[in-house]
Amino acid sequence: MKIGLLTSGGDCPGLNAVIRGSVLHGIKTYDNEFVGFRDGWRGVIEGDVMDLPRTKVRGLAKQGGTILGTSRTNPFDGPNGGPENIAVMMERHSVDALIAIGGEGTLAGAKRLADAGIPVVGVPKTIDNDLQATDYTFGFDTAVQIATDAMDRLRTTGESHHRVMVAEVMGRNVGWIALHSGMAAGAHAVLIPEQKVPMTQVAEWVSEVHQRGRSPLVVVAEGFIPEGMDEVLSQGTEVSGRPLLGGVGDYVTAELEKLTGIETRNTTLGHIQRGGAPTGFDRVLATRFGQYAVDMVNGKQWGNMVALRGTEMQTVAFEEALDGLKTVPQDRWDQAKIFFGR
Repeated sequence: MKIGLLTSGGDCPGLNAVIRGSVLHGIKTYDNEFVGFRDGWRGVIEGDVMDLPRTKVRGLAKQGGTILGTSRTNPFDGPNGGPENIAVMMERHSVDALIAIGGEGTLAGAKRLADAGIPVVGVPKTIDNDLQATDYTFGFDTAVQIATDAMDRLRTTGESHHRVMVAEVMGRNVGWIALHSGMAAGAHAVLIPEQKVPMTQVAEWVSEVHQRGRSPLVVVAEGFIPEGMDEVLSQGTEVSGRPLLGGVGDYVTAELEKLTGIETRNTTLGHIQRGGAPTGFDRVLATRFGQYAVDMVNGKQWGNMVALRGTEMQTVAFEEALDGLKTVPQDRWDQAKIFFGR
């Protein structure tokens, strides 16, 4: 069987580990052949392929990014998109099945193709950890570790100057990165999209900490919507049409300085959270995802996605994975809130 791999959507640490795990497991266990499609669904639509022998993937687990490239192209885009054209392309290149590695948009496209008869399985990929049906996705642990390390550094410079330090982290629709990194770094306030928090409350937490001679640390997810606003702060739109997020850290910084009178500085971590080598946890998780996806392909479990439940790999339907975003529940927020202002 000849299997085509693609990575689509935003990049994150661990993608190369999925590719390596799939290729080595498929070759050694099933005698599969592999090709990669360049730049996500664009490569599938255009038939832009590269061979993936085992020599191509050796040592990949520790490398960030993706050797296949990525894009936000939809598999139904353009005159060459859609299941009929993709089926023709697969036949032309003797590809028997696809493994789509991506987040909600990628898997939604894969589901439509599977419903139309294209043999495809999915591997969940979202650095925000916001996909339903899987406990964790690779890249998330790395992003949390990078953010935590940065906050530890911000704390020391903040203490030296008696300032409030604000750290803006990734989190378009959910606050998992902000919550985990904030708790790990001992933040005095964590602002996430799921919770409406008045800036007066944040200022109160900050003032309590500062009055005790500490330097307050505030963590804010990029998708946090301050009370009184209806939409996220953005700087225009991306090519894909989504809002280009940015500016909420600056807003929180300005508001806190105005409300408290304390010198406040902001750092936006941005794409630093996506870059570099994955953590050990993400390397192992991504490798297991890749291996299990190959098992699913050889078992002809089309229209399904691999998921982590507890510590075990399981097969779940695309429908379950796409049933809304996995948001931070109230009890997790309440656990973190205990430490705010303390």
